[in-house]
Amino acid sequence: MMKSRLRSHLATLAAGLACICAAPGAVRAAELDLSTATIADLEAAMNAGTLTSEQLTREFLARIDAYDKQGPAINALITLNPNALEIAKALDAERKAKGPRSPIHGIPVILKDNYNTKDLQTTAGCQLLAGSIPSADAFVVKKLRDAGAVILAKANLSEFAAGGSIGVPLGDPHYRVPNGFSSMGLQTHNPHDLTRGPSGSSGGTGASIAAFFAQFGTGSDTGGSIRGPSSANGIVGLKPTRGLLSRSGIVPLALSFDTGGPMARSVSDIAVALGIMTGVDPTDPATITSAGRYEKDYTKFLKVGSLKGARIGVARDFMGRNADTDQVMEAAIAKLKELGAVVIDPLKYPDVVLQTRTAVFNTILNADFKAQIALYLATLKPGYPKTLAELAAKALDPASGYRSPEKAAGLKYTDEHALDLTDPAYIADHDQGLALVKAGMISLFAKYDLDAIVYPTSATPATLINADPTGGRRGGAGAMPGSAANIANETGFPDLIVPAGMTKDGLPVTISFFGVDYSEPKLLAYGYDFEQATKAYRVPKFTPKLPGDILPN
Repeated sequence: MMKSRLRSHLATLAAGLACICAAPGAVRAAELDLSTATIADLEAAMNAGTLTSEQLTREFLARIDAYDKQGPAINALITLNPNALEIAKALDAERKAKGPRSPIHGIPVILKDNYNTKDLQTTAGCQLLAGSIPSADAFVVKKLRDAGAVILAKANLSEFAAGGSIGVPLGDPHYRVPNGFSSMGLQTHNPHDLTRGPSGSSGGTGASIAAFFAQFGTGSDTGGSIRGPSSANGIVGLKPTRGLLSRSGIVPLALSFDTGGPMARSVSDIAVALGIMTGVDPTDPATITSAGRYEKDYTKFLKVGSLKGARIGVARDFMGRNADTDQVMEAAIAKLKELGAVVIDPLKYPDVVLQTRTAVFNTILNADFKAQIALYLATLKPGYPKTLAELAAKALDPASGYRSPEKAAGLKYTDEHALDLTDPAYIADHDQGLALVKAGMISLFAKYDLDAIVYPTSATPATLINADPTGGRRGGAGAMPGSAANIANETGFPDLIVPAGMTKDGLPVTISFFGVDYSEPKLLAYGYDFEQATKAYRVPKFTPKLPGDILPN
């Protein structure tokens, strides 16, 4: 009898302990949430043997299977890597035998489909380049592979990163490509609101990272093409200093402005990815300026308290277009003050910058694209167009079955109207116009002794797919009406985007931290401090968590 009571008492005690151990807080302490886990969290779990790259890759693939072509059909991806699981398994075996290669060993990554990959097609979103396999990886892609990243997929984008549709006649619907559409990948939807676009041109990467189809991704930025999608989809993105990352092997839009950059759900992941991607590339002369100035570990700058004493200017020239965006931004400014920043508000941009930036930008962009896309096309195998004129002609040929008549018209218009690189007007804008904008911004930073400038990345939330707030100019900065984005490209300065909050309709709003050349350490520090105080990233409504998204730790 005594033994029976003792057994009963022990059983009751065990059941009680099981309930305590199964309490939500206790479970969370022993597990990782895929939506918020950082690269460092995942690497720690893999090093501890509680998680493998294969498991992680399978879970990302499960989310892609559930949400990309099925369910809400986000349609963020053009190409899946059929060998991703085998690569992950091999990296697991290598970790066990030799240890990790780098801080991203076994981490799944999505590439914008204008990054050359030697084993996957690279289309730049154009169906006329379907099946094109480059002879070598882009410089940055090779660095990611060498570091042990799993290239999981290639993402949709505004075709040719918006080339051929900027600078067309204002307001003419003949040239209006829907927000997030390409002839190769078709329409990408915003996972927060399926009626909204993902912005351009890195919209597929932005939507897929927001929906956590991979741990981080790559974008490219010519006039806002990392920052627009980061804002519209509510993630972190970095347009780095021009020259910090190589552009070799990235399909060019305008090399006067172009740069690649990382996109992720956290500032810490941006810092990790950036350190892997940096380095001087002899085939990209712009990277020579980064010699002695780039870091291999940007995570060392991520410290809570970094904003205390920082001098931050508020660029109100780019507010006042949307009440919800402004409300989130005002709360963000208040948070900066609360965190100890010295806030200079308002900060007025020089008139010379505001009055000249758009005309200078468009003149250079169109001329660069016409000349530089031909240089890229010349590297492709026989059977593909070799010039912008050939691209336009094939796109307009009914026999090609080309799926974007607006883009075809834009390609033709750009080919016929873009200036040559030897044209005096181009040379004046390129040599004097850009210098004027840069000098104006340097003087502003110096006048107020600024560490950074903040502004809403986009003055409005994500726009409807078929809305046209920009007079027919879509993708890139055109998807962010009222934004200051292209100033960062004209100056070459870095711009970090961090989630700041949501509108009442559930659309993300982000804040930009803008600095001078090679100020990435400062910007990442400020962005991290702000992020840790606000935790503003939100899982998109249409791509909720799956049961498998809770990982062992």
